[in-house]
Amino acid sequence: EVKKPEDTRLEKKPIEVWFQDELRAGQQGSLSRSWATRGTRPRRIRQRQFKSSYIFGAVCPRKDKGIALILPEVNAEAMQFHLDEISKNITNGYHAILVMDQAGWHLSGELKMPKNITPLSLPSYSPELNPMEQVNQQMRKLKLSNACYESYEEIDQACVEAWNGFISIKENIKRLCLRD
Repeated sequence: EVKKPEDTRLEKKPIEVWFQDELRAGQQGSLSRSWATRGTRPRRIRQRQFKSSYIFGAVCPRKDKGIALILPEVNAEAMQFHLDEISKNITNGYHAILVMDQAGWHLSGELKMPKNITPLSLPSYSPELNPMEQVNQQMRKLKLSNACYESYEEIDQACVEAWNGFISIKENIKRLCLRD
């Protein structure tokens, strides 16, 4: 006997698949490789203070679109802001499957999942399954490493520039995140 599912949010609606993750920027900085003359060790600046901001990012590779919020901390309240922003950016008439890891703030009972989003949790310890990891890696490599910030405002500005620089390149999201 086949039973009708109680949750009818997905009935007769086209689907968008979104991927979500957070990136911490600023705290102790990130080191990256740089070209140098053989046998030399060039000095690079590195953040030593414990200052950081978080980029809550989400992408829909098939539609080559993404959204992000720069927030001061990660918790259920910040995640709720992010979910609401993703919900606003889902194509009208579509329903979204939101793929994310199992961080505590993703699974919080405090979250009110928007009606046009169904969450899909990745297995534990499997970051390679989330294309947002490649987005975060590229932003770290190109914009957020080897830097020192005087204030939270500078960290936030660097995060904004990193995200906007990434999504401004046409089909960058598709190229980096779309899988066969």
